[in-house]
Amino acid sequence: MEDQIISEGKYRYIEIGEGTPIIILHGLMGGLSNFHGVTDYFPKKGYKVLVPELPIYDMPMLKTTVKNFAKFLEGFIEFKGLKDVILLGNSLGGHIGLLHTKMFPEMVKALVITGSSGLYESAMGDGYPKRGDYEFIKKKAQDVFYDPEVATKEIVDEVFTTVNDRMKLVKTLAIAKSAIRHNMSKDLPKMKTPTCIIWGENDSVTPPNVAKEFHELLPDSDLFWIEKCGHAPMMEHPNEFNTILESWLTQRNF
Repeated sequence: MEDQIISEGKYRYIEIGEGTPIIILHGLMGGLSNFHGVTDYFPKKGYKVLVPELPIYDMPMLKTTVKNFAKFLEGFIEFKGLKDVILLGNSLGGHIGLLHTKMFPEMVKALVITGSSGLYESAMGDGYPKRGDYEFIKKKAQDVFYDPEVATKEIVDEVFTTVNDRMKLVKTLAIAKSAIRHNMSKDLPKMKTPTCIIWGENDSVTPPNVAKEFHELLPDSDLFWIEKCGHAPMMEHPNEFNTILESWLTQRNF
Protein backbone atom coordinates (compact mmCIF):
# COMPACT_ATOMS: atom_id res chain seq x y z
CA MET A 1 0.00 0.00 0.00
CA GLU A 2 2.77 2.44 0.97
CA ASP A 3 4.40 2.41 -2.45
CA GLN A 4 1.14 3.45 -4.11
CA ILE A 5 0.98 6.78 -2.29
CA ILE A 6 1.13 9.70 -4.71
CA SER A 7 2.48 13.06 -3.51
CA GLU A 8 1.26 16.07 -5.46
CA GLY A 9 1.29 19.62 -4.15
CA LYS A 10 0.16 19.48 -0.53
CA TYR A 11 -1.73 16.21 -1.03
CA ARG A 12 -0.71 12.62 -0.41
CA TYR A 13 -3.17 10.03 -1.63
CA ILE A 14 -3.82 6.64 -3.18
CA GLU A 15 -5.66 6.46 -6.51
CA ILE A 16 -6.75 3.21 -8.17
CA GLY A 17 -9.02 2.54 -11.13
CA GLU A 18 -11.14 4.62 -13.49
CA GLY A 19 -14.79 5.64 -13.35
CA THR A 20 -17.11 7.19 -10.78
CA PRO A 21 -14.94 8.59 -7.98
CA ILE A 22 -15.26 7.08 -4.49
CA ILE A 23 -13.25 9.09 -1.95
CA ILE A 24 -12.43 7.22 1.24
CA LEU A 25 -12.01 9.19 4.48
CA HIS A 26 -10.11 7.46 7.28
CA GLY A 27 -10.71 7.97 10.98
CA LEU A 28 -8.61 9.43 13.76
CA MET A 29 -6.46 6.39 14.49
CA GLY A 30 -6.98 4.74 11.13
CA GLY A 31 -4.33 4.50 8.47
CA LEU A 32 -4.99 4.22 4.74
CA SER A 33 -4.47 0.46 4.88
CA ASN A 34 -7.70 0.01 6.89
CA PHE A 35 -9.54 0.15 3.59
CA HIS A 36 -7.60 -2.53 1.67
CA GLY A 37 -10.80 -4.50 1.15
CA VAL A 38 -12.53 -1.56 -0.51
CA THR A 39 -9.55 -0.33 -2.52
CA ASP A 40 -8.98 -3.84 -3.89
CA TYR A 41 -12.63 -4.44 -4.81
CA PHE A 42 -14.23 -1.34 -6.30
CA PRO A 43 -11.71 -0.40 -9.01
CA LYS A 44 -12.61 -3.69 -10.75
CA LYS A 45 -16.26 -2.62 -10.66
CA GLY A 46 -15.80 0.60 -12.63
CA TYR A 47 -14.95 3.04 -9.84
CA LYS A 48 -11.96 5.29 -9.32
CA VAL A 49 -11.05 4.90 -5.64
CA LEU A 50 -9.11 7.72 -3.97
CA VAL A 51 -7.84 7.75 -0.39
CA PRO A 52 -6.38 11.12 0.62
CA GLU A 53 -4.22 11.28 3.73
CA LEU A 54 -6.06 13.67 6.01
CA PRO A 55 -3.76 16.19 7.74
CA ILE A 56 -4.98 15.13 11.17
CA TYR A 57 -1.71 15.92 12.93
CA ASP A 58 -0.34 18.49 10.47
CA MET A 59 -2.77 21.38 10.90
CA PRO A 60 -1.89 24.26 13.24
CA MET A 61 -3.51 23.68 16.63
CA LEU A 62 -6.30 26.24 16.15
CA LYS A 63 -7.17 24.77 12.77
CA THR A 64 -7.40 21.19 14.01
CA THR A 65 -11.18 21.00 13.58
CA VAL A 66 -13.65 18.84 11.69
CA LYS A 67 -14.62 21.89 9.62
CA ASN A 68 -11.05 22.47 8.43
CA PHE A 69 -10.72 18.80 7.45
CA ALA A 70 -13.94 19.19 5.42
CA LYS A 71 -12.42 22.25 3.69
CA PHE A 72 -9.20 20.30 3.07
CA LEU A 73 -11.28 17.59 1.41
CA GLU A 74 -12.99 20.17 -0.81
CA GLY A 75 -9.56 21.49 -1.82
CA PHE A 76 -8.50 17.94 -2.74
CA ILE A 77 -11.65 17.37 -4.84
CA GLU A 78 -11.02 20.63 -6.73
CA PHE A 79 -7.31 19.85 -7.11
CA LYS A 80 -8.20 16.52 -8.72
CA GLY A 81 -10.91 18.13 -10.89
CA LEU A 82 -13.56 15.71 -9.63
CA LYS A 83 -17.31 16.13 -9.52
CA ASP A 84 -20.29 14.03 -8.41
CA VAL A 85 -18.13 12.19 -5.90
CA ILE A 86 -19.20 9.40 -3.54
CA LEU A 87 -17.75 9.95 -0.06
CA LEU A 88 -17.11 6.93 2.18
CA GLY A 89 -16.09 7.68 5.75
CA ASN A 90 -15.40 5.64 8.86
CA SER A 91 -15.51 7.13 12.37
CA LEU A 92 -14.13 10.70 12.22
CA GLY A 93 -13.95 10.24 8.42
CA GLY A 94 -17.72 9.80 8.35
CA HIS A 95 -18.13 13.03 10.31
CA ILE A 96 -15.85 14.87 7.86
CA GLY A 97 -17.89 13.43 4.97
CA LEU A 98 -21.17 14.56 6.57
CA LEU A 99 -19.91 18.07 7.24
CA HIS A 100 -18.39 18.36 3.75
CA THR A 101 -21.71 17.24 2.24
CA LYS A 102 -23.54 19.88 4.27
CA MET A 103 -21.08 22.60 3.20
CA PHE A 104 -20.70 21.57 -0.48
CA PRO A 105 -23.83 19.56 -1.36
CA GLU A 106 -23.44 20.17 -5.10
CA MET A 107 -20.15 18.24 -5.13
CA VAL A 108 -21.39 15.04 -3.49
CA LYS A 109 -23.53 12.49 -5.32
CA ALA A 110 -23.77 10.03 -2.43
CA LEU A 111 -22.47 9.50 1.08
CA VAL A 112 -21.53 6.25 2.84
CA ILE A 113 -20.97 6.32 6.60
CA THR A 114 -19.84 3.55 8.91
CA GLY A 115 -19.21 3.92 12.66
CA SER A 116 -19.43 7.66 12.07
CA SER A 117 -19.08 10.37 14.67
CA GLY A 118 -21.25 13.47 14.40
CA LEU A 119 -24.04 12.62 16.82
CA TYR A 120 -22.41 10.90 19.75
CA GLU A 121 -18.87 11.48 20.83
CA SER A 122 -18.18 10.02 24.25
CA ALA A 123 -15.71 7.43 23.07
CA MET A 124 -13.33 9.57 21.05
CA GLY A 125 -11.77 11.42 23.96
CA ASP A 126 -12.20 9.18 26.98
CA GLY A 127 -9.41 7.22 28.56
CA TYR A 128 -6.50 8.44 26.44
CA PRO A 129 -4.33 10.07 29.12
CA LYS A 130 -2.71 6.79 30.30
CA ARG A 131 0.05 7.41 27.86
CA GLY A 132 2.76 4.91 28.67
CA ASP A 133 0.64 1.83 29.33
CA TYR A 134 0.92 -0.50 26.32
CA GLU A 135 -1.59 -3.04 27.70
CA PHE A 136 -4.16 -0.31 28.28
CA ILE A 137 -3.73 0.95 24.70
CA LYS A 138 -3.89 -2.61 23.39
CA LYS A 139 -7.20 -3.17 25.21
CA LYS A 140 -8.55 0.13 23.81
CA ALA A 141 -7.56 -0.87 20.29
CA GLN A 142 -9.12 -4.34 20.69
CA ASP A 143 -12.37 -2.80 21.97
CA VAL A 144 -12.83 -1.15 18.59
CA PHE A 145 -13.46 -4.57 17.04
CA TYR A 146 -15.87 -7.40 17.81
CA ASP A 147 -13.00 -9.85 17.30
CA PRO A 148 -9.98 -8.54 19.27
CA GLU A 149 -7.65 -10.46 16.93
CA VAL A 150 -8.34 -7.84 14.24
CA ALA A 151 -6.28 -5.43 16.34
CA THR A 152 -2.93 -6.69 15.08
CA LYS A 153 0.31 -5.75 16.79
CA GLU A 154 0.91 -3.31 13.93
CA ILE A 155 -2.38 -1.51 14.66
CA VAL A 156 -1.74 -1.44 18.43
CA ASP A 157 1.81 -0.15 17.89
CA GLU A 158 0.54 2.63 15.64
CA VAL A 159 -2.02 3.77 18.23
CA PHE A 160 0.57 3.47 21.02
CA THR A 161 3.05 5.63 19.10
CA THR A 162 0.37 8.25 18.40
CA VAL A 163 -0.80 8.43 22.00
CA ASN A 164 2.78 8.69 23.31
CA ASP A 165 3.59 11.59 21.00
CA ARG A 166 2.57 14.55 23.15
CA MET A 167 1.68 16.82 20.22
CA LYS A 168 -0.37 14.11 18.52
CA LEU A 169 -2.17 13.38 21.79
CA VAL A 170 -3.04 17.05 22.27
CA LYS A 171 -4.32 17.24 18.70
CA THR A 172 -6.30 14.01 19.14
CA LEU A 173 -8.08 15.58 22.11
CA ALA A 174 -8.60 18.84 20.16
CA ILE A 175 -10.26 16.86 17.35
CA ALA A 176 -12.44 15.02 19.87
CA LYS A 177 -13.59 18.37 21.30
CA SER A 178 -14.19 19.74 17.80
CA ALA A 179 -16.28 16.66 16.95
CA ILE A 180 -18.44 17.25 20.02
CA ARG A 181 -18.91 20.94 19.08
CA HIS A 182 -19.84 19.93 15.54
CA ASN A 183 -22.84 17.83 16.53
CA MET A 184 -24.92 17.51 13.37
CA SER A 185 -28.34 16.52 14.69
CA LYS A 186 -29.88 19.85 13.56
CA ASP A 187 -28.25 19.75 10.10
CA LEU A 188 -29.08 16.18 9.10
CA PRO A 189 -32.84 16.64 8.38
CA LYS A 190 -31.95 19.28 5.75
CA MET A 191 -29.38 17.07 3.99
CA LYS A 192 -31.00 15.42 0.97
CA THR A 193 -27.91 13.54 -0.30
CA PRO A 194 -28.57 9.78 -0.66
CA THR A 195 -26.77 8.11 2.24
CA CYS A 196 -25.84 4.47 2.85
CA ILE A 197 -25.33 3.68 6.55
CA ILE A 198 -23.41 0.44 7.21
CA TRP A 199 -22.98 -0.36 10.89
CA GLY A 200 -21.53 -3.09 13.09
CA GLU A 201 -24.16 -4.58 15.39
CA ASN A 202 -21.55 -4.75 18.16
CA ASP A 203 -20.00 -1.30 17.74
CA SER A 204 -19.09 -0.11 21.24
CA VAL A 205 -17.55 3.20 20.10
CA THR A 206 -20.61 4.49 18.23
CA PRO A 207 -23.32 2.06 19.41
CA PRO A 208 -26.19 0.83 17.19
CA ASN A 209 -28.60 3.50 18.48
CA VAL A 210 -26.34 6.09 16.81
CA ALA A 211 -26.87 4.40 13.43
CA LYS A 212 -30.63 4.38 14.02
CA GLU A 213 -30.56 8.09 14.84
CA PHE A 214 -28.58 8.89 11.67
CA HIS A 215 -31.14 6.87 9.72
CA GLU A 216 -34.08 8.70 11.30
CA LEU A 217 -32.57 12.16 10.81
CA LEU A 218 -31.21 11.79 7.25
CA PRO A 219 -34.13 12.14 4.79
CA ASP A 220 -32.77 9.81 2.09
CA SER A 221 -30.88 7.06 3.92
CA ASP A 222 -30.74 3.27 4.01
CA LEU A 223 -29.41 1.40 7.03
CA PHE A 224 -27.61 -1.96 6.88
CA TRP A 225 -26.26 -4.05 9.76
CA ILE A 226 -23.27 -6.39 9.90
CA GLU A 227 -23.36 -9.07 12.60
CA LYS A 228 -20.45 -9.84 14.94
CA CYS A 229 -18.87 -6.56 13.93
CA GLY A 230 -17.47 -3.58 15.81
CA HIS A 231 -16.55 -0.03 14.85
CA ALA A 232 -14.72 -0.70 11.56
CA PRO A 233 -16.88 -3.00 9.34
CA MET A 234 -14.68 -2.50 6.26
CA MET A 235 -11.76 -4.00 8.23
CA GLU A 236 -13.58 -6.72 10.15
CA HIS A 237 -15.93 -7.93 7.41
CA PRO A 238 -14.60 -6.50 4.14
CA ASN A 239 -16.48 -8.92 1.88
CA GLU A 240 -19.83 -8.32 3.50
CA PHE A 241 -19.17 -4.57 3.58
CA ASN A 242 -18.34 -4.54 -0.15
CA THR A 243 -21.40 -6.66 -1.04
CA ILE A 244 -23.76 -4.31 0.84
CA LEU A 245 -22.16 -1.22 -0.65
CA GLU A 246 -22.05 -2.54 -4.20
CA SER A 247 -25.70 -3.58 -4.16
CA TRP A 248 -26.70 -0.17 -2.74
CA LEU A 249 -24.69 1.66 -5.43
CA THR A 250 -26.26 -0.55 -8.12
CA GLN A 251 -29.78 -0.08 -6.77
CA ARG A 252 -29.27 3.69 -6.66
CA ASN A 253 -27.72 3.70 -10.10
CA PHE A 254 -24.45 5.22 -8.94
